[in-house]
Amino acid sequence: MTVNDYTAKLDQPLREIAEKLGDLIGAAMPQPGALYHGHPVWSLGPAPGKTPVAFFKAYSKYVTFGLWRGQEIADPSGRLEPANRQMAVVKLHGVDEIDVELFTAWLKAATELEG
Repeated sequence: MTVNDYTAKLDQPLREIAEKLGDLIGAAMPQPGALYHGHPVWSLGPAPGKTPVAFFKAYSKYVTFGLWRGQEIADPSGRLEPANRQMAVVKLHGVDEIDVELFTAWLKAATELEG
């Protein structure tokens, strides 16, 4: 299964959120996303899950956008919520909650942490 397959199986509005996140993350990351542990993940390493940077995962009422080392990123917006280990996430209930400029800055910062 591919990232597109994963996204295509979602109902609206989750599909719209996932499509926008996929495009946004794909534009910011040097390597394409792949499924890892059942959801889309973007990594810098040679295989999915090797040096992971970002992911999204759909639940019944929202899509979580997350960064593996997100707790290390300065976030004056206060939108990133601490999660497991060093991760930080944002729960998205609608596509209008995606701030392209902010999310792209987070992705750049998260990628630089691995550089």
